[in-house]
Amino acid sequence: MNRQGRTTTPHAAANSAVTGTITGNRGLQMEEALIFEIGEDGRTGVDLPDAPNVKDRLGGLKRQGKIGLPGLSEPQVIRHFVRLSQKNYSIDAGLYPLGSCTMKHNPRLNEKMARLPGLGDVHPLQPVSTVQGALEVIDQLAGWLKTLTGMPAVAMSPAAGAHGELCGLMAIRAALKARGDVRKRILAPESAHGTNPATAALCGYTVDPIPATADGRVDLDALQAKLGPDVAAIMLTNPNTCGLFERDIKKVADMVHAAGAFFYCDGANFNAIVGKVRPGDLGIDAMHINLHKTFSTPHGGGGPGSGPVVLSDSLKDFVPVPYVVHGKNGLELVENGDAKSFGRMKSFHGQMGMFIRALAYMMSHGADGLKRVAEDSVLSANYVLASLKDVMSPSFEGPCMHEALFDDRFLKDTGVTTLDFAKAMIDEGYHPMTVYFPLVVHGAMLIEPTESESKDSVDAFVTTLRGLAEKAKAGGENVAMFQAAPQLTPRRRLDETRAARAPVLRWKPGSNGAPIDKAAAE
Repeated sequence: MNRQGRTTTPHAAANSAVTGTITGNRGLQMEEALIFEIGEDGRTGVDLPDAPNVKDRLGGLKRQGKIGLPGLSEPQVIRHFVRLSQKNYSIDAGLYPLGSCTMKHNPRLNEKMARLPGLGDVHPLQPVSTVQGALEVIDQLAGWLKTLTGMPAVAMSPAAGAHGELCGLMAIRAALKARGDVRKRILAPESAHGTNPATAALCGYTVDPIPATADGRVDLDALQAKLGPDVAAIMLTNPNTCGLFERDIKKVADMVHAAGAFFYCDGANFNAIVGKVRPGDLGIDAMHINLHKTFSTPHGGGGPGSGPVVLSDSLKDFVPVPYVVHGKNGLELVENGDAKSFGRMKSFHGQMGMFIRALAYMMSHGADGLKRVAEDSVLSANYVLASLKDVMSPSFEGPCMHEALFDDRFLKDTGVTTLDFAKAMIDEGYHPMTVYFPLVVHGAMLIEPTESESKDSVDAFVTTLRGLAEKAKAGGENVAMFQAAPQLTPRRRLDETRAARAPVLRWKPGSNGAPIDKAAAE
């Protein structure tokens, strides 16, 4: 349908007489106002009986003016929210090259399991005797995580990846304190995730960066020079943000341990090695696992997340509460740990819905299936890398892990930037890849196709990027097309700098001719 009846390329659209429309719509892409800007005062989609004439107890707190809610008919409500839902670009709509960071395989079976009566409506304050099934889910999932990582302990309560980082560093700090060894520095390679140094600073440490080598890995000589008696830990991402496996990770572990420090691994990219490598065998002391990206449940848009942290023998006694143990009368929750536990990070026991989805994902795939996930995600990324290396510029030589990384050298002297290239992808029907990250690569374009895309869909994506790269290099009038993209969306290119630095976060009545009572909204 997208190839019939209207312009199908950005270039054609740029010269089309129908680029602008009276309504602001583009074909069947409906322009949608805020709900406060549609309808009218007094309109309603339901008939309600008059409120009983009873004496209220609000006194002076009773609202004096109108509440200012929009008055909408039933069709208006339905159409408004359906149109909003159609604006979501998701894994159900097409390939999402941001990969596991936001979108991956998300079987509907997992959603069904998470909504089962007795699990979907479980309450954290229920007596332990009534939630034995929920505790069994937590215990089984913890067992899977310990087996997959080769680690003896796991903290299940952290609510997300960065929360897990904080959990790991607090365990490390508690372990150092227990041995009377106060340390002040955290080493963070340039290829680490940005949350790593932020978490270290939040935990009270100073952050010392480790430069990368020309091939994108940790510089061992620089690491050795940085190590000292005041270093508490290194925070290393593996596979790192350049999409590369750290070949010398065991040497890194030995060097850090020889200095009396701990090895924290950012496990956000665990999906590339799950079933293939056990982090515990690499000398890692603590690692968070993003259940929401490695084991089902896309989390684009901010949640929900879940970031359990696996811990080595040297840190297992410092695990936070609560945690599940096997007692005389079944499973029990330990709410108050011993003196070594650094305490509690979260009100309750973790994200039950995420636990169920992750366990369902693991059990439906099995050990061999999880291994296949890692193999297929790496194969897909390397297929993209190999298919585009002659028209785009790979940042590093050789194969990658689950992400293919390109820089902007292929755009040199074309007048087209990485941002222009990404915006042009929107007109072609693709959400752009991660751009300008990792920071160690100039004009970075980080593509993660994940394990769940077919060869046909990856081929179509590759064909699109090849076409865009060739257009950019051809120059001429194509440059203006890139610089104006996107042109086939209800909204054109936004001022992202202004949106980030001067965001307008409050809607004010009347700014768009909204039919609303101004006095009531103040």
